[in-house]
Amino acid sequence: MFTCDYIVASIDGDYAMLRQLDAPDAELKCVARALLPPEITEGTRLHYELLQYEII
Repeated sequence: MFTCDYIVASIDGDYAMLRQLDAPDAELKCVARALLPPEITEGTRLHYELLQYEII
């Protein structure tokens, strides 16, 4: 089972760019905001597990 923690680096319209916390130099991941909790803002920390994101 894949789990990972991210921070919202930026929000651009319907998409958010996520930075992996354990690999800060890795390429940003572009995720549709419809898949993320609605209350996210830049700097929000997220936990990904079982195809779901939750705020930590």
